[in-house]
Amino acid sequence: MKYSVTSVILPDLDVMASCRLLQELGYDGIEWRVRYTDAAAKGKGYSIWGEHKADLSPDNLAERADELLRITSDHGLQIPCIASAAQADDLEQIKRLADGVARMGEIPVRLIAPRGYDGSEPYPDLYEQALAAFAEAVEFLRPYGIKILIEIHSGTILPSASTAHRIASNFTPEEMGVIYDVNNMAKDGFETFRLGLELLGPYLAHCHAGGWWPKAVGRRDDGALDWGYEGCDLADSILDIPRFMGDLKAVGYQGFISIEDFREMDHRQKLRRQIEYLRTIEWPCALNKP
Repeated sequence: MKYSVTSVILPDLDVMASCRLLQELGYDGIEWRVRYTDAAAKGKGYSIWGEHKADLSPDNLAERADELLRITSDHGLQIPCIASAAQADDLEQIKRLADGVARMGEIPVRLIAPRGYDGSEPYPDLYEQALAAFAEAVEFLRPYGIKILIEIHSGTILPSASTAHRIASNFTPEEMGVIYDVNNMAKDGFETFRLGLELLGPYLAHCHAGGWWPKAVGRRDDGALDWGYEGCDLADSILDIPRFMGDLKAVGYQGFISIEDFREMDHRQKLRRQIEYLRTIEWPCALNKP
């Protein structure tokens, strides 16, 4: 197993500082965030969903590709994927991403469905829209040799392995892969790890990992207790992370697990604890029975 960090959670570090930190902590890779900053967030300081000191965007990726690849590799790190937020129907933005990624090698790029899911529109309609958009994006990226990654994520039409597989299975594993985000099994994925991993099969291309635990946030008018989730160490997660690691090994996964932990705390302290825990359980968990 190889371990990386998504630079989404390192907003106040530039490219060099991000790589230096991860090299020091023994990580194997970094998943670079390449996104536009929302206009409302500009000038308000560095934040996870706002401005980033690394300042990587679709507009500057091509001119910074050589720098990014050099600094990353000089620190002994690989780039498992590009964490873009481009919608699959935004071919103009996808072209900018592709022109940059093509300078760095065969690195997959994360794309998202054109619409999220909140119950206001029927899932079948959103599925057909997404499938058409991803089909066009696959065709567009074919000359570049770039693979699309879709991510299991809450609030989307892909909250579980089975819903992600329903999209991905329309394409070859060389054209599209799935990011298995274990965090979302707590919020709205609700699928058995091993079942979902076996279903994905060759489409399982990358993983995200972060801890969640439930927190009571109030009581509804009907008397039911309202539950939310907040981040925690992987070792404290409501999800059985050792079981997850064992199931990954059972299906033969040997790729990256990227830490996606949005808690606002010291980067070094947080990231050291997560990788130390995962390495501690990696081999013992392989002996666990499904």
